[in-house]
Amino acid sequence: MSHNSGRGLQPNALGTFETIVMAVAGSAPAYSLAATTAVLVGAVGLASPAALLYCAIPMLGIVLAFGRLGRIDVNAGATYSWVGRTLHPFLGFISGWALVVAATIFMVAGSLPAGQMTLSLFDPDLASNTALATTAGAGWFLLMLAVVLGGARLSARAQLLVSGVELVILVLFAVAALFHRGAAVAFDWSWLGFGHFDGFTGFATGTLIAAFYYWGWDVTSNLSEETRDSRRTAGLASLVGVGVVFLLFVVFTIAVNIILTTEQISAHDTNVLAVLGDAILPGVGGKLMVLAVVLSTIATLETTLIQVTRSLFAMGRDRTMPAAFGLVHRRWNTPWVAVAVVGTVALVLFVASNALGSTEEIMADALAAIGLQTTLYYGLAGLAAVVAYRKTLLASPKDFLLGGAWPLLGSLFMFCVFAASLTELNAAAIAIGLGGLAVGVVPMLWYWRRGSTYYSPAHLDATRAIAIEAAHVNSGSERRDYADAGLPTDF
Repeated sequence: MSHNSGRGLQPNALGTFETIVMAVAGSAPAYSLAATTAVLVGAVGLASPAALLYCAIPMLGIVLAFGRLGRIDVNAGATYSWVGRTLHPFLGFISGWALVVAATIFMVAGSLPAGQMTLSLFDPDLASNTALATTAGAGWFLLMLAVVLGGARLSARAQLLVSGVELVILVLFAVAALFHRGAAVAFDWSWLGFGHFDGFTGFATGTLIAAFYYWGWDVTSNLSEETRDSRRTAGLASLVGVGVVFLLFVVFTIAVNIILTTEQISAHDTNVLAVLGDAILPGVGGKLMVLAVVLSTIATLETTLIQVTRSLFAMGRDRTMPAAFGLVHRRWNTPWVAVAVVGTVALVLFVASNALGSTEEIMADALAAIGLQTTLYYGLAGLAAVVAYRKTLLASPKDFLLGGAWPLLGSLFMFCVFAASLTELNAAAIAIGLGGLAVGVVPMLWYWRRGSTYYSPAHLDATRAIAIEAAHVNSGSERRDYADAGLPTDF
């Protein structure tokens, strides 16, 4: 093993297509639809496609913010670095810590459904056996842990297989839904308008729920140090990935509204896709949809592991967390200590949460609290992009819209969702969500007092970075120019 104070991770391991697949897998289309569609339809009914549409608009502002920030700072820590170098290092650390907490909670809570649904493919009765489901879920988690440890290329190949099969199944059923006969309700284009919302309260409720569909696409930014032409590729892949999952979310939500009755949706709130699959293709359709959800869950476990381990790697490299997290395996070029620690902690919590009945409700509250962490770091990233590009916003209408107005809209939306979550969640979920963030204050203050250079950053300035990039095009000396300007050269 080696410790590399520069970058350490394997450069140019991923191309554009692999990165797009990672973005799609990160948002877990089948898992998100199975877990959340019944809740969304139950809350806003026929307005559910509109909720997804109007949530996607500000979310695209955050995607644009990530893409623009990634152009001027390639860093595995992503928001941890960007927010720290534009707003304040304390806010940057909390952004990175929020991702670490949210990802760890999801890995713990997401492994059990993977085990249960895998068993249900063979015998539905087996899925209710907690011991077997825990074992199967732990098996999938350990497999993904080994894949992530094996490096970015192995992770990409596994993702192409797993997400590839998932997407083929989803696309086939999306097409089949178009030709399905015997619809419960006829489709109307008004479902994409505002008319079916129950006033502003209904609109706010729908977009609040819809916001949690999209989380995960930003894994492309955490992989930026391992991606070819990452200054362009990471942002492009996120944009395409969100576009793909948006189409899948809207198409399947419309299909659920058309084909299934309200009673069917409410009676199968944990996996409405299985019911939809049986309605479209009786006999085998439900099993295929369950398979898609299993694959989606496994795929997003992998991308979540990548996000949290790369974030911890960046923190260890900057000495804002134990330096061991910055250790890189000589052969696989992966942050092996971060992978081992995260895997051990998540596996212990996962087994404990399912072996002890008293912790089940706590884990449910913890999963609900993920929205507090994700909306916080998304909102800070949107604001950071506006600050980083503030001197260029009036250069053209395009710069104003894509660099200022849209990211700012996304940021304000995320902060509104954060505030709304504080009123919607129960006291236990809020305590877990805010408490998880508060724990991060301890290492933040500890390493700040120890003099980590992260807390004395070179501030991001898009005008300087753009000028240097132009100089690179003309002279082919980007690394030297960045060093002369006092900017990081670890790209």
